[in-house]
Amino acid sequence: MTEKGLQRPGRARNLRALEAGMGSGCHAETLAGRVVPVEESVRGDYKKPAMKNIVHIVGTGTIGEPLIGLFTDFHHHLGIDEVTFHKRTPIKTERAKVSHLMARGAHLAADEDRAADFEALGHKVSYGAREALERATVVIDCTPAGNDNKERRYRHLTGPKGFVAQGSEFGFGKMYARGINDGALVPGEDRFLQVVSCNTHNLAILVRTIGMEGDALEMDRATFVCMRRANDVSQSKDYVPAPSVGRHDDDEFGTHHARDVFHLYETLGLGPRVFSSAVKLNTQYMHSVWFDFRLPKPIDRKRLIEKLKANALVALTDRNSANEVFSFGRDHGYYGRILSQTVISTPTLAVADGGREVVGFSFTPQDGNSLLSSIAGAIWLMDPKHYNDRIQVLKRFVFREI
Repeated sequence: MTEKGLQRPGRARNLRALEAGMGSGCHAETLAGRVVPVEESVRGDYKKPAMKNIVHIVGTGTIGEPLIGLFTDFHHHLGIDEVTFHKRTPIKTERAKVSHLMARGAHLAADEDRAADFEALGHKVSYGAREALERATVVIDCTPAGNDNKERRYRHLTGPKGFVAQGSEFGFGKMYARGINDGALVPGEDRFLQVVSCNTHNLAILVRTIGMEGDALEMDRATFVCMRRANDVSQSKDYVPAPSVGRHDDDEFGTHHARDVFHLYETLGLGPRVFSSAVKLNTQYMHSVWFDFRLPKPIDRKRLIEKLKANALVALTDRNSANEVFSFGRDHGYYGRILSQTVISTPTLAVADGGREVVGFSFTPQDGNSLLSSIAGAIWLMDPKHYNDRIQVLKRFVFREI
């Protein structure tokens, strides 16, 4: 399938406009939050990879499905030659989803004892599960069994350059969030990456923008309440009839969200004092986060908003309803996803205690931030020298205002 065929309807014109801007010699904000000349961010020597790059995605759920779409739609810009994916169970109700992913250029891999069942649904099985893993350049595990798969399947594979797992798989590898600890990744050493959870992304970017000056922590303590949606709009199970509060399993950090933020920043040699609580709400729209930062130096509201605007991974909104932010993502995002790390509701921002306390609410844009980090991590494993340049094609889905 040609690159034109891989573009979604109505987006080819936007892509041409983006490419035209890239060649204009002007300055452009990168997804890392810094501003660089376009001629620095777009180089000519990475456009023709010497070896075939194959991304293999394990799982087709709320993370796996949009990842397959992103890699197929933007394979040329990301330096990807082939996209394969593994689905464990052939299901008639998901036949249309699998067929659409394959029609866009992705190749199905299945366990040998399930291949005939997939073919009975009309799907062409291109590879066996083991074969797909062995020939992949990077494997992205989007299942809740990443650590188990690492021990049973991944650890002994020599073909792939690296592996990426999602937020629930604590201990899989070095924690990673785009724009937070890119500098901590070590080429040739970090072969296993764990992309932190979507709410951990939100908390981490709040620490980065509110609790830091440059590369140094400038905060005494931050407290968060993660108000989680019950389930995704695509899911029918595990809905809750009323708010359900979570336990504080960790005496130091409360819930895993703050614990993961601490360990994420620990890769940079930093140790922010953070604590989080969690409550599950009976909604399918979005997670929300209440935050409270205690600062050693006073800040006024104008300076606070300037700091938030300066980070390209932060979106600001005058809206205060999750369904309105969700609707914006549905209409303007990719697969309905907003790839920004957080969406901060500016009317909720308050500065108290003489400027030494910052309070507000933010929305976690579904799992869009995890998608961006998963792509960035995978491309880094393939091409650590040029990965930042390659992923700029996704910049138009990282919104600054909603």
